[in-house]
Formats: sequence, structure tokens, C-alpha cells
Amino acid sequence: MRLSRYFMPTLKENPVEAQIVSHRLMLRAGMIRQSSAGIYIWLPLGLRVLQKIENIIREEQDRAGAQELLMPTLQPAELWKDSGRYDAYGPEMLRITDRHERVLVYGPTAEEVINDIVRNELKSYKEAPKILYNIQWKFRDEVRPRFGVMRGREFLMKDAYSFDLTYEGAKHSYNKMFVAYLRTFARCGVHAIPMKASTGPIGGDLSHEFIVLADTGEEQVYCDKRYLTMEIPDENIDYDSDLEPLYQKWTSLYAATEEKYDEAEAKAVGDNLLSARGIEVGQVFYYGKKYSSSMNVAVAGEDGKPVLFEGGCYGIGVSRVMGAIIEASHDDNGIIWPESVAPFKVGLINLTAGKEETDKACEDLYAKLQKAGVEVLYDDRDERAGVKFSTMDLIGLPYQLIVGSRGLKNGVVEIKNRKTGERKELSPDEAINLLAK
Repeated sequence: MRLSRYFMPTLKENPVEAQIVSHRLMLRAGMIRQSSAGIYIWLPLGLRVLQKIENIIREEQDRAGAQELLMPTLQPAELWKDSGRYDAYGPEMLRITDRHERVLVYGPTAEEVINDIVRNELKSYKEAPKILYNIQWKFRDEVRPRFGVMRGREFLMKDAYSFDLTYEGAKHSYNKMFVAYLRTFARCGVHAIPMKASTGPIGGDLSHEFIVLADTGEEQVYCDKRYLTMEIPDENIDYDSDLEPLYQKWTSLYAATEEKYDEAEAKAVGDNLLSARGIEVGQVFYYGKKYSSSMNVAVAGEDGKPVLFEGGCYGIGVSRVMGAIIEASHDDNGIIWPESVAPFKVGLINLTAGKEETDKACEDLYAKLQKAGVEVLYDDRDERAGVKFSTMDLIGLPYQLIVGSRGLKNGVVEIKNRKTGERKELSPDEAINLLAK
């Protein structure tokens, strides 16, 4: 993509309405613009990152055996009355009346819809277990939406739901999602620490939050710093026997927010105790028969008698993950994207646009990088070099490929690593080979 043609309206100054780093940088980098309070338009640069996070989540859900479907944003109020949550959920749930006087809700979550699908379509124990997931926009009518995409009213969420016939089966599904989440966040380039959590309006008695450490996090957390070097389990793990000891270690070492802080656990961690700020990016729940009993979600068992499902739900705030990555990975100059979610891998900078030799070299590099499958944003604008460097630092692409007249005379171009600041001079072909790896 040529920057001269790209819709990326950057800002030089910090917007006064932005209180935290991710909100400031997403606005300044031309990734989002506010449509109304807590609701954002995702511009091309921001949407590319959002889609990359979404694709990582989708790949790990599929790897764990979950199956994707797509549920509506507007849900019948009758389903929420059926589950008993219509009045209990509170004013955060937006209620809408259509022209036929039917009440709909703009779904803040989808337990009711998915349980309705399952009770209508699954009939026999032979069709269980199932894990179904959905990546869809949700809406919660926050009283004070703030912090950009971190606490908006409309947000993109991945929500999965498991249906098992026994507690043991439900715990197996919970463990699969637990590991899938560890892998997902690691692939997104952040450490997400699992911590014991309350279940809130979702219900149930077993839950873990996944917390990304960041100086600007919303809550104080305490954890064992050794977690930051723990190896993430691979897909060959036995989710029952192999995971349980590791799972117990994780859940015993980490206390969550201050009101849940466990002094005994902290003492056991000793000198490895890390006190930090954290941002919640996902949560997993086991809620047993909470919905199957209230909504009569059952299948015929081996003896022909109805068996209520043991359920769980598993959420990741896709748009919130994007904000959390920025909060955890930035400097004074702008964003520092992990390569896995960066909107482009390389920013190609023509230091002297309009000069025949640099224009020709950049066009050649641009074509060869694209042919090699490297996502590249080519800054071909007629701007000063300082402006181009500032723009690339602001949007945070992992690598900058810098082409100038002086370097070309010596047969070299320069590569800058955005994260480390390391620079090296290479021939154009060597640069292409390095970036294509």
C-alpha cells in the first residue's frame, strides 16, 4: 500500500479527550475515530490489526476443536426472560421495541441465544460434546464509556460455549479453552496471566480472568514473576492428566485484584512476588446447569432419559486486546506492534521522493517485497525525512526500510528494528531476504 493513497488521518497533537496511552495513540495513528460516546469507526489501519487479532483467536479456537457460527446482535427478549436474566442484567443491556411491539435486546453476550440453538437442534447424547463460538459485535450501555476501545459501549468479542454431559467433560472443555487462551495471547505478543475471578452476572462457581500487565492497567494485581518465562502448553497436552498439575500451579500462584488478594499465597511466592497493574483481556467460566436447567437444554441419554448439559462460556474482548497490546508495548514515539498483529510488517521510507535513483530503487523494493508476500506500507509522500520517520514510529510497524541517495551510492539500504532501535545496512537483495523470512 502506498501511503500517499492510504486513508490514515494522523494527528500531531494528543487529543484532549484521550486519557490513556492506547486511546491517544489509536487516535493519533489514524486507527479509529469516535462516532458517538463509546462507539468507534475503525479506519483501515486499525481494522487491519483488529482482523489479525481476530484471525489468531479463530485459529486457536479451531485448533481446540471449537466450531464457529455467527449469532445476531439483536436477540429476542423472551430468551432472556426464559433464562431469568432479563431483569437481573440491569440497565447496561439496551432494550429495543420494534414496529410490532416485540422487545429485542442488543446482546451484551449470547448465552441465551446459543442455549436456544442447542435445545432446538441437539437431541441425543451421541451429538455431545460441543464447543461453539462466535465473533460478533456486542453492546453494553456503560454509564461512563471511557478509555477508548478499552471501555466502550460497542465492542468486538469472541464468545465460546461448551456443552457436555458430565462435570468431568465440562472441566475437560474448560481446560481446553484455558490452554487455547494462553496460546492466543502469547501469539498476540503479550503475557496474559490467568487469575481466579468472580463469575458476575454470567453465573457459576469457577472462573479465571486473563490479565495483561501494563503500567496503565485498571487494577492492581499480584503474581509470580516466574510466570513470564513459563512455557505455554502445546496442542499435544492431555487436557485432563497433564494439565491438572500445571493448572493448579497457575491458579495457586496468582491472586487477582486487591480485594481478592491472598496474603498466604503471596507469602508462598516469596521474593518472586510481582506487584503490577493489569488489564483484563479475557475470561473463562464454568457455570454447570445454570442455563440448561432454567431453559431446559437437554438431550436424551443412553437410557432415553433427558440429560441436562453442563455448560461453560469463554470470552475474549477482541477490540480490548488491541488496546491492551498498545498499553503494554509503546514508547514516547508511538506504538510498537508485535509482528504477529502489526498492520504491515515493513514501512518503506523514500528519503528523497522525486529523485530518480531513490524512486526507482523504492519501486523495485516495493514490488519485490510484495511478490515475496511481505506486507509493506510505502511512504512515497513528498514530505521531509523527519516527518516520515515520525509517522513510522507513531504507527509502530516492526521494521523500517530506509532508502536514501547516499546509501544507494554505496549499494546499501538501511533496516531499523522498531522495538530495539537496532539499525543495519544491507544490500537491497539482502534486505528483501531478511524481511521475507
